[in-house]
Amino acid sequence: MPELLRRDVRLLGAMLGDSLVEYGGPGLLDDVERLRHAVIAARRGETPINDVAALVDGWTLERAEQVARAFTVYFHLTNLAEEHHRIRTLRDRDTGDTVPGSVAAAVQQIQASDGRVDDLVGGLEFRPVFTAHPTEARRRAVVTAIQRISDLMTRLNGAPGATERGEIERCLREEIDLLWRTALRRAAQMDPLDEVRTAMAAFDETIFRAVPHVYRALDRALGNSGTHPPKARPYLRFGSWIGGDRDGNPYVTAQVTRDAIMIQADHVLRALENACARIGRELTVHEDTTPASADLRTALAAARTAHPDLIGEIAKRSPGEPHRQFLLHAASRIAATRDRDADLAYATADDLLTDLRLVQESLAGAGAPRQAYGRVQNLIWQVETFGFHLAELEIRQHSELHQQALQELTAGGPLSEMTEEILETLRVVAWIQQRFGVRACHRYIVSFTRSADDIANVHALAASLGESAPTLDVIPLFETGEDLERAPSVLDGMLRIPAVQNRLADTDRRLEVMLGYSDSAKQLGPTSATLRLYDTQEALAAWAARNDIKLTLFHGRGGSLGRGGGPANRAILAQAPGSVAGRFKVTEQGEVIFARYGQGEIAKRHVEQVTSAILLASTTAVQDRAREAATRFRPLANKISEAARTAFRSLIETPDFAIWFAQVSPLEEIAELRIGSRPARRKAARGLEDLRAIPWVFAWTQTRVNLPGWYGLGSGLAAVSADGADLTELRDAYETWPLFNTLLDNAEMSLAKSDRAIAERYLALGDRPELTETVLAEYDRTRRLVLAVTGHERLLENRRVLSRAVELRNPYVDALSHLQLRALKALRKGVTNDEERTHLEALLLLSVNGVAAGLQNTG
Repeated sequence: MPELLRRDVRLLGAMLGDSLVEYGGPGLLDDVERLRHAVIAARRGETPINDVAALVDGWTLERAEQVARAFTVYFHLTNLAEEHHRIRTLRDRDTGDTVPGSVAAAVQQIQASDGRVDDLVGGLEFRPVFTAHPTEARRRAVVTAIQRISDLMTRLNGAPGATERGEIERCLREEIDLLWRTALRRAAQMDPLDEVRTAMAAFDETIFRAVPHVYRALDRALGNSGTHPPKARPYLRFGSWIGGDRDGNPYVTAQVTRDAIMIQADHVLRALENACARIGRELTVHEDTTPASADLRTALAAARTAHPDLIGEIAKRSPGEPHRQFLLHAASRIAATRDRDADLAYATADDLLTDLRLVQESLAGAGAPRQAYGRVQNLIWQVETFGFHLAELEIRQHSELHQQALQELTAGGPLSEMTEEILETLRVVAWIQQRFGVRACHRYIVSFTRSADDIANVHALAASLGESAPTLDVIPLFETGEDLERAPSVLDGMLRIPAVQNRLADTDRRLEVMLGYSDSAKQLGPTSATLRLYDTQEALAAWAARNDIKLTLFHGRGGSLGRGGGPANRAILAQAPGSVAGRFKVTEQGEVIFARYGQGEIAKRHVEQVTSAILLASTTAVQDRAREAATRFRPLANKISEAARTAFRSLIETPDFAIWFAQVSPLEEIAELRIGSRPARRKAARGLEDLRAIPWVFAWTQTRVNLPGWYGLGSGLAAVSADGADLTELRDAYETWPLFNTLLDNAEMSLAKSDRAIAERYLALGDRPELTETVLAEYDRTRRLVLAVTGHERLLENRRVLSRAVELRNPYVDALSHLQLRALKALRKGVTNDEERTHLEALLLLSVNGVAAGLQNTG
């Protein structure tokens, strides 16, 4: 562990230890330390794993809960320390040389090879879409407590004097003690608007301020010193499903959607008002040195006529400073927009942009380009990116419900509650467009799209509203293996729908298609789903070229490896040739939102890495290499896919597999964490088909099996290598084909976060030894062959930083797993005493929270 990271972890750990002693006496800390030493010894083979279980079983349930809480809080603090160290590392690397993975590195590489920098940058788009998928296990109170500790650590690492350092350390102890005493689980179920407000924290704290820095980095890479109009255009567009995704979530209503956009608008208007007022206060250029243009003087005179008292007060505070006066007036108008004061408010964000550009042009014309293209340009970028709506709110609903609603409308009888709700949602979309513009909400995603009729149905429902119909881009979502295969034919049918034809004409033939990673992986297994998705991307890129369509693929990826997660930049470079074309849209779900956008430096680095990958993946050289490798290794991939799919389907189609899965994992108990508003299942049925992918992955993660991230890959590799006897072609594929390289590296990461010995104890709870044997045999096969193909002696051998982090965390995760196993075993046997059951459930859910924090993965 790097010395500075070790220092921070020790400091935070010691302060937590002091809180434990103050709360529960030395005995509590002693028990935590006994378990810590025991799991480390078990990892080294110095202590039998049964002795660790005996230690945990010997405590009272109250003590077990306290120990579980201690390890959970420890992980929250360790995660924070690692975050700070990552920021420290990013700053240390920023020596003035080009940083690998940065936008500057990508621009240099393209200039040296492809040469199409201006074309690529001109068409660049990155659209992260925040979703309310319930994978953020932490309460908002816990997140904000951790943020306060993080702020104190930033101050502590800033070389304070002795007195200030002493006060910071006192505050740290206070905050860590508060975190220890804060309930780590939610007492009440979240509702959709809670989820909206939680996501707003990332916007308020980080995203709004980070966006101009991202554009500035691209502008510098393109050779702009900040004294000329920017070459970087605002290519970031944030989207949100939070408050708009009603597929299987009865709590997301038309009123919730309306409330969600208003919450978003309130946050972005406050941010714009504050930024505009701050810049207005700072822009103290005087008319003697920087005279205002005739256009600005005219606009200021018109504002004085319309609002004499307001302009008079501003002019009194800023005499001889017309640029400052106009910006402070603009800030007042933004505040009026938020307060719905029609007399002063801006009608649209474009009107604000007009005013800001007027100031910019006046400054540039007066010979002050640094003022024109500095902070004023930052504000212009923010308005262009966020508008008055912050994120483009997207609607999602299941295809079956649209079909039923249209049948009811056609029949002419009374409408069901669901049909009325669908129609009211469309009316709300129209209202949002009228209030904030079409851009604020125009995408309607159809889950489980099976045919072009599923798209036509939504357009028909919208048309039934007559003149109050919204403008819609209806987006097919292909989720199952069969749906992915038929995607091109469905799109052929879409082109024959008049409403689609009209939108293509209005949007320069732009079309969006969403691909679901989660459900395809749950149906086919991770290996076959990955390869099927690649084939679909390839087919859709060819379809778009044939039909002169500017296609954007929307990747419905989760945070976990079992749902398409993993490093985003590597995933982009592994896409099928032609499928990126300068545009990338992806879901950012649950804990991923705060992991990637919770800290400014990390958010900027993430967006830069994604931007760099989008640019590189769109170059001819990268696409040609990927196309050649895909052609060469396609027969090999097909054989791997077939064998992997057969192994995966054979497992999950075993009689009563769903019952066994529920026995060996905390699947049913996870719902009690109340980490989201959406039910875990689409329907009341208890089979795997209606189980959502998130709890499927979350539960397997808790068992330390991590099955959705690797199962079937070993069988696939064995089928093409005589069980490892001939690895030549596989090693060639790993070296030269980005998709295959990413597939194996992601599986390797998933295996590294697994633990065979502990997993075996979970699997034994199902009393199905044949299933336990099948799962562990595939685990052993996959681990052996992944290491053989990659040439590694141990998992993650080539990823030193990640390997070290996983190895250091695993023993502490083991401690929580043993505590969870104690609770799970007792609950599965049956408990008649209500008080004991309550304690066991509390211990189980607390340990679930802790394991999620330790592995930094939920669903």
